[in-house]
Amino acid sequence: MPRWTAWFLFLLVAVAAPATRAGAVTGGGAPVGPGWPPPPPGTYRPPLDAPVVDPFRAPAQRWSAGNRGLEYGVVGGEPVRAVGAGTVSFAASVVGQLAVTVLHPDGRRSSLTGLSVVLVRPGDRVGWSTLLGLAAPGLHLGVREGDRYVDPALLFSARPRHARLVPVGP
Repeated sequence: MPRWTAWFLFLLVAVAAPATRAGAVTGGGAPVGPGWPPPPPGTYRPPLDAPVVDPFRAPAQRWSAGNRGLEYGVVGGEPVRAVGAGTVSFAASVVGQLAVTVLHPDGRRSSLTGLSVVLVRPGDRVGWSTLLGLAAPGLHLGVREGDRYVDPALLFSARPRHARLVPVGP
């Protein structure tokens, strides 16, 4: 089976949940659109502490080249955790690469490909810190809102705000 066919089948399986929401990413940096408000701060976190070596690059057209996620610079063997709470909807090998997809309560789906070991099964409930597996070189994270890929880094950028007291009056 050609490699592109296998990837297409993986994407079809990984996104089998019906797309009930439409979302977009604006230049302002926050996911927006009907039904896709920005997540509360702290809802999503990076899957591991490693540098991003290939950032999100939205394709000009849905079928065009681009990077529909983040690729992490890992050597292999690093623990990989869920980016947020949810239910594992896919955990298997695709074209020789192990992959895990998690459906999150807000309807977003995160997929990690390029794992050397998978420690979860479809149906498992996970928290943002649950160990999903171990990284292989070229670990990739993609996030979808409905049928659109969004920049995962935007979900991580929401940070809790701290109050700052200022004097009032003279």
